[in-house]
Amino acid sequence: MPIEKVIVVEDDLIIRRGLEAQLRQRRYDVLAVSTLAAAREALAKDTFDVVLLDVRLDDGDGTDLLRELQQRPLRPLVIIMTAYATIESAVDCMRNGAFDYLIKPFSEEQIHIALRKADEFTRILRVNQFLSKESETGRELLGHSPAIDQLRQLIRQVARTQATVLIQGESGTGKELVARALHKESPRASAPLIKVNCAAIPDNLIESEFFGHEKGAFTGALAKREGRFELAHGGTILLDEISEISPSLQAKLLRVLQEREFERVGGNRPIKVDVRVIATTNRHLELSVQRKEFREDLFFRINVVPIRVPSLRERREDILFLAEHFLHSSARKHGCAAQSLSDSCRGILTNHHWPGNVRELQNVIERAVILAGDLRVVEPVHLCLTAFPGLSEVAQEPPPLPSPSPAASLPASSDPAAPFPALDELEKRHILAALERCRNNRTQAAKLLGISVRTLRNKLNEYSSAAAPGGPSAAPGEDADDGEEEPRDRDAA
Repeated sequence: MPIEKVIVVEDDLIIRRGLEAQLRQRRYDVLAVSTLAAAREALAKDTFDVVLLDVRLDDGDGTDLLRELQQRPLRPLVIIMTAYATIESAVDCMRNGAFDYLIKPFSEEQIHIALRKADEFTRILRVNQFLSKESETGRELLGHSPAIDQLRQLIRQVARTQATVLIQGESGTGKELVARALHKESPRASAPLIKVNCAAIPDNLIESEFFGHEKGAFTGALAKREGRFELAHGGTILLDEISEISPSLQAKLLRVLQEREFERVGGNRPIKVDVRVIATTNRHLELSVQRKEFREDLFFRINVVPIRVPSLRERREDILFLAEHFLHSSARKHGCAAQSLSDSCRGILTNHHWPGNVRELQNVIERAVILAGDLRVVEPVHLCLTAFPGLSEVAQEPPPLPSPSPAASLPASSDPAAPFPALDELEKRHILAALERCRNNRTQAAKLLGISVRTLRNKLNEYSSAAAPGGPSAAPGEDADDGEEEPRDRDAA
């Protein structure tokens, strides 16, 4: 639980011991003291989540300690306890940072409710701190190519303005990261960044998501709800895949951009908002305008500052840098041993077309790290790319593997509805395809796959063991002349 340690500062012996026993029964770690001096000494030595603080103590006023605690970078929640309650003293304590205010005599239930509220508040606070830290460290533009450096420069230049921005680029290039960078470096950085995925919200709900609704506005509207524009007041709203919204909503969105006001669904009171709008799309909106799929006036309104995110093919200098970054992060995430990419692997990654851009590269590397298992070096066979453009330059003999036919890419599973083959099945197919390409010459097949002959032999033995008794061998090439004698294992039978 978020709250674990509580200090009770109370000079009344009966109340102090009663609170201590009650809190220990609820399995809190409790320290009970009777003076401000003892409390200050304990707080200097240890960290507490909650302070139950009496106002009138033998050696001073508890509100003095309350003010001192507010100066700490990591301050506990303070619950004031007093038998001399006034409106003025309660207001003063709350203004000085008290979390709650209890009037003596209080019941055991009142203490329980106060601590439960403190527990919920602490839990939410810690989750938000974690998510903020995660977004700071794990969601940023990576790379050192000229294209990405120019993009960063443009972001810095545009971020300090209030201009509406349209971010365009292929899927997987990192458009949302650009939007987050614009918000982070803007004067609105301390205010919220609210995202709306226009492509993921049903047409009949997207207006309510944008602008909110009043109670009873439609079936299921049991209470008033604020929309994303209201939540983003003072900050930034990110309209992800803006090209997907309907023409009727485009007209309403145009009014918001022009006048910065709207009405909730079912309401008639204009609501003014102060938001900066950032939109993203993977389409050419100019063509959508020509086809009458997107309003021309709305396009002009959101295209004040256009930013184009380069594809991974346009920043090939970053491929290996990104691959290494994803390799280490995936290894930590999954507890795998992978630490580097083989030379053959690096050549394949550099020459691949990457139609899915950075997102595809991240997924390929994560899969390769998992397939590599306990191996410290990721090899080409672990990438499971269906085609290896440029492989002939990396391993000139034999030629690269052909792309599998659609029939070959179907899963070898008893379940006809299975959408994708298992990872070990993909590995097996690549190995057997390499052997077939090399006419069952293991040495050349191992060279093509970027693995040792011994690793290839062990894989083939696994396939042979898994084959049904009396059935065909799953390890072709056992009788082929490899042209090279392999070193024998000492432990071989």
